[in-house]
Amino acid sequence: MNNNDIFKKLRVALQLRDEQIIEILELVDFRMSKAELGAIFRKADHPNYMECGDQVLRNFLNGLVIHLRGTKENPKNANDVLNANRAQIKSPAKGIPPKEISKKPVAKKPAKNFKPKRVEPKPSVVEKVKFSNGKKN
Repeated sequence: MNNNDIFKKLRVALQLRDEQIIEILELVDFRMSKAELGAIFRKADHPNYMECGDQVLRNFLNGLVIHLRGTKENPKNANDVLNANRAQIKSPAKGIPPKEISKKPVAKKPAKNFKPKRVEPKPSVVEKVKFSNGKKN
């Protein structure tokens, strides 16, 4: 398991978006562009894949501590921060109207002249066979 796998698993477990990860990295004065971050989260066989170095992961973890716990002067409750992230993910993004809720399709009634197809019984593939098993009757 390499640094990229650890970074991806933390991102999924904490439900973080790219913007939030960049903000967390900036808490420890570490600048990273969105493109560089996207290269870290790519598959290893992709041509634009970039390995996550120890320095990036270390700064992310240090920033994550500050993001979740806060500082000594301004402490935070980690559960409150995580719940706020979850609420932000569930709420629609700014400027994008929510999708209209479509009603479930109603089953149409059959036409007046509708006659269901007759289902004919399938012919038996196996005929009646009498097994003697070597015994004489």
